[in-house]
Amino acid sequence: MFKLFPVIFLILLAFAAQAQTYSVTDGRAIKLFEEGENLLYLKRYPEALQKYQAAWERSETFFEAYQKGTQLLITQGRLSEAETVMQKGKSAVLPEKKQYTVDFAWLLSSIYLKQGRFEEASLEFQVVEQGATEVFKKGSYFLEMKQKVDFVRKQLPLKMNIEKEILPSPLNGFALQYFPVLTADGKQLFFTRRGGTSTLDKEDIYISQAESSKIWTTPQSISTKINSSYNEGTCSVTADGNFLIFTSCDAPDSQGSCDLYSAEKVGQEWQAPKNMGTKINSSFWDSQPSLSADGRLLFFSSDRRGGLGGNDIWYASRKADGSWTEAKNLGVPINTPKDEISPFLFFNNETLFFASDGHLGFGGMDIFLSRVSAGVFHHPENLGLPINDHLDQVALFITAQKDYAYYSELSTSSSASDRAFLYRFKFPEEIGIGENLTVTGGQVIHSKTGQPISAQLSLVSLANDSTRYQFQSNGENGSFLMLYPEQDAAGLYVEKAGFLPKIYNVDRDSIKNVKDLKVELVPIASGEEFVFENVFFDFDSFQLKQESLSSLRRLNRFLQSNPKVSIRITGHTDNLGSDDYNLRLSLQRAQSVQRYLEGEGIRPDRIQVVGKGFREPMVANSSASNQALNRRITVSIQ
Repeated sequence: MFKLFPVIFLILLAFAAQAQTYSVTDGRAIKLFEEGENLLYLKRYPEALQKYQAAWERSETFFEAYQKGTQLLITQGRLSEAETVMQKGKSAVLPEKKQYTVDFAWLLSSIYLKQGRFEEASLEFQVVEQGATEVFKKGSYFLEMKQKVDFVRKQLPLKMNIEKEILPSPLNGFALQYFPVLTADGKQLFFTRRGGTSTLDKEDIYISQAESSKIWTTPQSISTKINSSYNEGTCSVTADGNFLIFTSCDAPDSQGSCDLYSAEKVGQEWQAPKNMGTKINSSFWDSQPSLSADGRLLFFSSDRRGGLGGNDIWYASRKADGSWTEAKNLGVPINTPKDEISPFLFFNNETLFFASDGHLGFGGMDIFLSRVSAGVFHHPENLGLPINDHLDQVALFITAQKDYAYYSELSTSSSASDRAFLYRFKFPEEIGIGENLTVTGGQVIHSKTGQPISAQLSLVSLANDSTRYQFQSNGENGSFLMLYPEQDAAGLYVEKAGFLPKIYNVDRDSIKNVKDLKVELVPIASGEEFVFENVFFDFDSFQLKQESLSSLRRLNRFLQSNPKVSIRITGHTDNLGSDDYNLRLSLQRAQSVQRYLEGEGIRPDRIQVVGKGFREPMVANSSASNQALNRRITVSIQ
């Protein structure tokens, strides 16, 4: 906040520059004032303030002395004292001195904005609006202040009811803890810990496990492989907690003052971190990473060259081989000539939160969100009162369930060292951030042996074959985590080299709320069969629908990766209609899949097609839902 005061000082000086004569004629008072001006020029601020005070005490109607004393107190952050001086001057100035009244109101509105006393600031600025000259009201200083006050006036009636709560012991046991992040299931809390504010106190990453909604384990160092004798902090993890990107400063292999590093968790052990290299890091400050839920996108803050000014938000994407694209500036409307820091991409990959002092706000750094659609970031929205206020808000983390927002708050006092504590509050429903997400997990195992398998799990939007999330199951125990958007028609594809793919239709197979989904992968072998889900046809039609592309492309990829495998595609129907009709329709549908594969380059001799009609139902055709299950395509290995 202190860095903003010199700006205010210049604004007030510009406003005061209109006066060419003094408001008093007392020569001794004027001499004291001018001595103060000389001391101010020499940056001898305490002595200058003493001279101004002596001037107004000698002549209690000396407006300029009150004004300069107030300005000087503002630059030093002594806002309460500045208000006291201004109120004293306001009460002493005669009513007929209308312009002085306006000047006092200008100063007081500035003080009140900085103190977060927004209603009082609005009232004082109303005096300025009514009494300032037309010339001044056309100037940039007035227009900038008016824009802020108008913004505050609109926001005041929208103030939300929020009750913050400090996270319970054994959390908050260190001198400083900040930048909290959680896994999607809310069971792991990562944060930056620092023992104190001296240069000898270094940052480390700590982790705590949730035993219930309000009971946490004693925080422990994340790993001796990650925490070192240097500073490690401001981290981000994937939704499953298995991939980490963090900031380390002044390490021997760093590109600049602070760099980003990545580390993977194999089984229960974190592997040695790696510097992310020159495609991500620069010779400048690179910090405050935010990963997408599945780790395929990275946002971070940097003051490197090529930005719009100050700190900007930059981004990169992770390739299939694990490498990263070169970082790019996110540009407008997110970045401004001022500072943008602390990005946080919400779990739905459609809402970006960040802190900025370059967008219209309440003062200092405010938290904003930008909604993303079709890859386009929309104009940032201020999160409003009381999440933002006149102080700096630098970071916010919202849980996947949208129930709580986590943050850190600095506590200062004259009698003790600075402390930073972890807090949370219920995230207000007034701030809509998209559809709800269901977070569940499961296990991938070998169907024959029951052994765990490290497989790739992809949640794919059937509307456009876009991958919403992509996770890897743990090779040590087969466990995985998946996020399911509330309304998106999606398919879950589980794939592993040497095995048949496992394909689910999320809604039809009702897997969204299964808390321990057991996925059994079948080794590739003659006679093995799987249901070829998410292949769609209109009623009484064998034309493949657009929503079938995700499954068709994966079957093609499976055959391309296994050139010695031949398959039989079998069409099945429900029991509606005659036997002959269903046999013909089921064969035509199987042939539609065959034509697609051959069009992609699969040799015809590798594909057989059969139509079974309703002769081999999966379940009894006793209900509409059962009939839907029986309308299917199966693929078997020849």
